[in-house]
Amino acid sequence: MLRKSGILLVPLVVFFLNAHTQTLPDSHTDGVYYEVNGARLWTVTCGSGPPLFFIAGGPGGTHYGLRSFDSLADNHTLVYFDALGRGKSDTAQTVTAYSLDRDIRDLEGLRQAMGYDKIAILGHSYGGVVAQGYALQYPDRVSHLVIANSFHSFLMWQANDDNCNHEIRTNYPEVWDTLMHIRAQGYVSSDPVHQEIYGRVPYGFLYAYNPDKFVNRRRKPYPNPFNAALYYQMVGRDGDFIVGSDIGTFDYRQRLRELTMPVLVVGGRFDRVAVPAEMIMYKSYCPQARYVMFEKSGHNPQVEEPEAYFALLREFLSGHE
Repeated sequence: MLRKSGILLVPLVVFFLNAHTQTLPDSHTDGVYYEVNGARLWTVTCGSGPPLFFIAGGPGGTHYGLRSFDSLADNHTLVYFDALGRGKSDTAQTVTAYSLDRDIRDLEGLRQAMGYDKIAILGHSYGGVVAQGYALQYPDRVSHLVIANSFHSFLMWQANDDNCNHEIRTNYPEVWDTLMHIRAQGYVSSDPVHQEIYGRVPYGFLYAYNPDKFVNRRRKPYPNPFNAALYYQMVGRDGDFIVGSDIGTFDYRQRLRELTMPVLVVGGRFDRVAVPAEMIMYKSYCPQARYVMFEKSGHNPQVEEPEAYFALLREFLSGHE
């Protein structure tokens, strides 16, 4: 995804394992559309075995950056999709159609359209917000739940904003001063000039343990890679400072104990977005979950520590309910 929880507009790389390069589908051409709740959702599948659905972050990002998980196709049918208004899927006629509830209902609609009784789901960043909501609303349809570098509540998302802004103010004072100058003139997060100034901070500063891992290897651009209008509809017009709208109200903390399916919670020690101080609170809110902190990763352990991460996922997903 291109924006994770509201700071930067920077592409996330896609890493393919050489052994699978010739056999895996192309996200641009090798998918199909499913009609879900009156809209077409672009869906790409690969592999064989029990279904594992991936939910991309943002909100506003596509499935393309999650193709880093392709090596799991030897054990599972991987289901990647672009949610409404993202990537190659249909765009809503009005921006108010975008909501957390719609994303949850669309996931259920896609499951039904594809004919699966139960699915494993991995939600990354904002995708984990959708995944948790789905698992709470449709628990009988979830075999395994992976909450990857995600958020348990609007308070945690606000902590993301506050921490990122603190890091920028401390380490990039020249960027911060420029930002404060335009904010004093009335500009807010959703204004293009505000987003451009944020974009001056390197991606790896907030999102990576080792920024060198994030070398852009994409050979061609992906359509509609980030829907900014959707993003600010869901996080609020000044969502990089004060979360509002859907993201300003969701709160799963009191209900996570209800989850009875196997749950894996994954964090990154150097994640300045889904911050460790808040990630560790999952141990209290969802004590039945397995909790793993990757010590040499930021927001994307699938890129920075793929061998350990994928081994963990294979072990977790092979377990019985």
